Amino acid sequence: MASRYWVVSLPVQNSASSLWNRIQEQISKHSFDTPLYRFNIPNLRVGTLDSLLSLSDDLLKSNNFVEGVSHKIRRQIEELERVSGVESSALTVDGVPVDSYLTRFVWDEAKYPTMSPLKEVVDSIHGQVAKIEDDLKVRVAEYNNVRSQLNAINRKQSGSLAVRDLSNLVKPEDIITSEHLVTLLAVVPKYSQKDWLSSYETLTNYVVPRSSKKLFEDNEYALYTATLFNRVADNFRTSAREKGFQIRDFEYSSEAQESRKQELEKLVQDQENLRSSLLQWCYASYGEVFSSWMHFCAVRVFAESILRYGLPPSFLACVLAPTTKSEKKVRSILEGLCDSGNSTFWKTDDEVGGGMAGLAGDADAHPYVSFTINLV
Repeated sequence: MASRYWVVSLPVQNSASSLWNRIQEQISKHSFDTPLYRFNIPNLRVGTLDSLLSLSDDLLKSNNFVEGVSHKIRRQIEELERVSGVESSALTVDGVPVDSYLTRFVWDEAKYPTMSPLKEVVDSIHGQVAKIEDDLKVRVAEYNNVRSQLNAINRKQSGSLAVRDLSNLVKPEDIITSEHLVTLLAVVPKYSQKDWLSSYETLTNYVVPRSSKKLFEDNEYALYTATLFNRVADNFRTSAREKGFQIRDFEYSSEAQESRKQELEKLVQDQENLRSSLLQWCYASYGEVFSSWMHFCAVRVFAESILRYGLPPSFLACVLAPTTKSEKKVRSILEGLCDSGNSTFWKTDDEVGGGMAGLAGDADAHPYVSFTINLV
């Protein structure tokens, strides 16, 4: 599948079928590896030239918006598939691969009646895509909120002993809590463990001898217990801090631990459910936005062709997917199929700077309507 396509329209001098035959002949003869397709645009409601000129000011801006939303959803799909570890699925419009939808484009008359004024069609497309973008923001925010909560819990459980949650490191039998005795938890730098073991009993009076036990060790710290009389706990904390040992506030509660465990399990399940539903929504919404984008492209081709070639509408639209090395050759072929006077006009510097060149959306001006569709 190509990732970049040109949508072009050429002025019809005699008949569209004879021009189509000439394009096919020239492309197969001079650039046979360039896929070529008709881009079928219905007879849309022209309105007045003034209305077309007014509309042309908004077409490029609106196209960039619709294209941007399609890419935003595609990137979200890629991220969700990567995180989920699922195999990438081909993006489709109602089951049709997006490249096939583009190259075999058919206008949806039921959704966008051709008798509607072009501005109504454009506003309808823009409004639908804007609604989808708003929905995307809400859904992604909800998913990211749960992810953030999970990440915060995981950081607490896997960070340094100086800050991490200790509840899953401490067992009920490690803690003594009575009317007179209390067990404190000390975070000791790894290089100071000998100092701790030789001094904790003398940090204050009434420390239970040989009560310290190492519960856990990470790359920086070790977690030790110390049991002492309740009334000297504050003195012990102060003396420990002076020697570089951190006493962590901790109260063991099996109920609280079970509650945290259930909260974690619920968040994990919520994240999985939200990820799955967001991915399915993105698949469906990408197809909807891509379809809207292609209809928008059809309006752009139609409007710009009228402004470029005049009334009544007489042009042939097609889609090409040239390789980078054959681009110059294909441009030359297309230019050769245009009226030579028209070519000269579009190569005049003073004229190229006009509104049409901006509407085309390509860096280079051409004597025919042309803009690029990037699928990725």
